[in-house]
Amino acid sequence: MQIAAAAAMSACLVRPRNANAMETAKDEPAGKPAATPAPVEAPDTTPLPYVNQLGLQLYTVRDQMTDNPATTLEAIAEAGYWQVELMNIDEDAVRLAGIARDVGLAVHSAFLDFNIITAPERDGVDSLARTLDIAQRIGLRHVVFGYIAKDQRDTADKCRAIAESANAAANKTRAAGMRMCYHNHSFEFQPFAIDKAIEKAAAEAAAKDPAKDAAKDAKPLTAYDIFMERFDPQQMEFELDVFWAKIAGHDPLAMMRRLAGRISQIHLKDMLAGTPIITDESDVPKDAFQELGDGVIDIPAVMKLAKEIGVDQCHVEQDQSPAPLESIVQSIQFLATK
Repeated sequence: MQIAAAAAMSACLVRPRNANAMETAKDEPAGKPAATPAPVEAPDTTPLPYVNQLGLQLYTVRDQMTDNPATTLEAIAEAGYWQVELMNIDEDAVRLAGIARDVGLAVHSAFLDFNIITAPERDGVDSLARTLDIAQRIGLRHVVFGYIAKDQRDTADKCRAIAESANAAANKTRAAGMRMCYHNHSFEFQPFAIDKAIEKAAAEAAAKDPAKDAAKDAKPLTAYDIFMERFDPQQMEFELDVFWAKIAGHDPLAMMRRLAGRISQIHLKDMLAGTPIITDESDVPKDAFQELGDGVIDIPAVMKLAKEIGVDQCHVEQDQSPAPLESIVQSIQFLATK
């Protein structure tokens, strides 16, 4: 049983000592003093930042949460996680947050229904006001806007409108005592075809300066370009998912430096070596998602830089795994030994 296996594995969460030994000096000829051994630098035993308050995004164990939420949350706590990030903000999330806290897990972050921002008039979409009321009841610090449907993101103009809607929602979230952040996938990094606004600006620039190369200035935008430019830095923040940035062809550390001061949370997720650039999330193979330490992303460097730039929280997430409970134990064990 996965849960029993995870509990057994979690008992192994022990920080090993670095056992590098100092070489002994070779025998010296008689009458000469023995050579003084070179000093050995003490190993750095400082734990990684965030390890003692590490979160887990519950999407990682979504099937287990459906089958037995209480036992699953107990296994997460036994594995050494300090908090969980909820998949939804609704009445059931209130219940799950209560169970999580009963087993010693904090709950500070959760995803809202993205349609509240992208399609608020659609039938069946809850209101932002009611969602924020539930978020307050749960006791959240962070409300996450975490997805955009394909038909809602296919033009630059649609993404500009979404940015304005997100700013308005973030303003209300701040007024309610919480912070809103945007969680990326890889589709945000796929360039749009040259849109009319860019063509018009390039043509106007060329008209003022005939020597100017209008085609060169008409560079394609991405949704993430739009969000970085148009999200209000005083209201709307980012939850950077390093896997999705990497699989889109971007260096997560460079992205973090570029957004320093605007990232409030990070999703820690590793990627299989040799995975090609993919900007359609539905095309990503399941084995591209790896336990921390088994892929190509320098997760310890991400966590150290996160601390430097003022990130509030880090959450482990693994979208696909044949054994999610074992995977989350392996990931936290990796972090505990770094």
